Amino acid sequence: RGRVCGVMSANCDLLRERKAAALDSEEFARWWAGGQGKLEERRALEQHFYSDPAFDEAVHPSCLSYKELYERTVARSTLFLAKLRAWQQQRQPQNALDVNRLREFRQFLSGPLGTGLFQQSFPLRLHFSMFMTTLLGQGTAEQQAQWLTRAWHMDGVVGTYAQTEMGHGTYIRGLETRADYDPQSREFVLNTPSLSAYKWWPGGLGNTANVAIVLAQLYVRGKHHGLQSFLVKIRDECTHQPLPGIDVGDIGPRMGGNGVNNGFLGLKDVRIPLQNMLMKNAQVLEDGTFIQGRPPLLLYGTMVYVRVITLKDALFAVLQATTIATRYSIVRRQSRIDEDKPEVSVLDHITQQAKILPQIARGVSYRLVADWLWGFYEQVLTQLEANSDRSLPELHALSCCLKAVATDEASQGIDLLRKSCGGHGFLASANFGNIYGMATAAYTYEGEYTVLLLQTARFLVRQYVDSLKRRVLPPSVSYLRDTSRLVWGKDLLGNCVRALECSALEQVRQAWQSQAMHRRSKVSEAMANNLAGRQLTGAAVAHAHAFLTRKALEELKKIRAPGQVTSVLGQLVELFILDTFLRQGGAVLRWNAISGTQLRLVERRFEQLLAQLRPNALAIVDGFDFHDRVLGSSLGCSDGRVYERLMEEARRNPLNAEPVNSSFQSHLLPMMRGKL
Repeated sequence: RGRVCGVMSANCDLLRERKAAALDSEEFARWWAGGQGKLEERRALEQHFYSDPAFDEAVHPSCLSYKELYERTVARSTLFLAKLRAWQQQRQPQNALDVNRLREFRQFLSGPLGTGLFQQSFPLRLHFSMFMTTLLGQGTAEQQAQWLTRAWHMDGVVGTYAQTEMGHGTYIRGLETRADYDPQSREFVLNTPSLSAYKWWPGGLGNTANVAIVLAQLYVRGKHHGLQSFLVKIRDECTHQPLPGIDVGDIGPRMGGNGVNNGFLGLKDVRIPLQNMLMKNAQVLEDGTFIQGRPPLLLYGTMVYVRVITLKDALFAVLQATTIATRYSIVRRQSRIDEDKPEVSVLDHITQQAKILPQIARGVSYRLVADWLWGFYEQVLTQLEANSDRSLPELHALSCCLKAVATDEASQGIDLLRKSCGGHGFLASANFGNIYGMATAAYTYEGEYTVLLLQTARFLVRQYVDSLKRRVLPPSVSYLRDTSRLVWGKDLLGNCVRALECSALEQVRQAWQSQAMHRRSKVSEAMANNLAGRQLTGAAVAHAHAFLTRKALEELKKIRAPGQVTSVLGQLVELFILDTFLRQGGAVLRWNAISGTQLRLVERRFEQLLAQLRPNALAIVDGFDFHDRVLGSSLGCSDGRVYERLMEEARRNPLNAEPVNSSFQSHLLPMMRGKL
């Protein structure tokens, strides 16, 4: 059980744990993958790549320069995409190109397979996610015919999505890039009028993409028509030289994701033809007439899509880190619990269990909610195609707060898991740095944490006002109509979920009251919202926690899996709910009448769940079925040979290639002879 790189024999502690577990990790893996067929297919695909010596790494990526990492990443990513496309064509030659196929392809790139090959990501991911998704969602049939097939086959087209600017990110109405329509030439003229208007951050933009979908403020004869999307060629298709008026390059190393080739883009009088404005939702006619089609919010559909799938990215990162920490915590021995017996595995200490097991529970519960959220997204897309947007505001609000809270808690969880591995967790070869870097980047990209919470909060306040008017509320906020106080009963989980909902309701009410109070003091609406900001963001966070716990519990009841798998999933979801309740203790106790005895019942059950899950902890993380390449960690390999792999990584460090470094003769020896 567990898939191993290399030929070392497995650590005896891991073997003993696997043998003693009540949970069959293969059964869990089958459920996790969606069935035996999907599990076998994914394993075969990973073997297809991981057995290819072209993807081996002679030197750990942390030992490469930034330029070397980019060049190696591009070389490997082109090989990867060619090999992946050939594999796909053998199995799915005729599948239509739609949002589901793009999502599936993105999972290959950003899920286990792509992560195993590119721990710091790679610059072509954005082409298949945001660039192509935007073409699909905002391009007319004619524009899709011109661009989509070429983009899918990378036939002279390598794309990126350029929205964020140096001076503006989530507040997209503040973007400065302009597109002025010239009716005489039937062209748009694009400019970044200031340094802060430069596009900044798009993946692949630096040195890789030759086409960008650029978001710019549209002006026709001086009249502003809001943000629109434009296809802009930025590099020559043959020579890759920047085109006239284009200033483009890489923004430099980041805390993580240094394979992405994030770039900057300046535009000076760059002309593009009329048909290069994406016109599915809005049009400019040849004479300059502007026609607004479907709601302007649909322009931001790409961001909603990315926020929806980011929940899955967050849980993936958390579960990578939990797998590493769990395996290491079994192998690593620390202190005696019984003085007459040897040192125990670190995971036998309840303090370590309290760090690791709730993070496993979080990842599994996020998975249940993420699957539901994708289904809701598809439902809203179907509504939009039928010219109905009734569920779009609810989807937008949910995607905002879930993306914000999930990425925040994933970042905190990964750092906690890194710390749980002691000093060795700080090594680059442990790979927590890459995992954390990718996860914490998601906290900000496609919607900064606080701004997203404020967007959700506006929705919540509107729904609260509707509840006072006895209007029908969307399902995700139906609890806002239930003003009854918490009555503590025998159902501990029900008590905790209801307490979180009561807390969320009261925080939404408080935010509404805070806004009203500030309005009465004769300040502007914007200032009233600003002064109520703490209450508004608090309400959105509380709503996210209430929704996550309620929805995880609902989705758990729908699961059909072998008995032991269902039992363990029940324990994990229960642990997630209790952990959420306890971590939100301040707000919960502020808004609910909960006694010390009742709180102690929750804490005692929390500790019982830790004890119940401890014997199956390794089987659970084995069931996530991460190949060793996906984890990329000397601490988390399936064979548990931690110390051997730590030394192996140290010995292949280029600094150890020679017994005496040249700097000794050139600098150290002269200094010592100088007798400082």
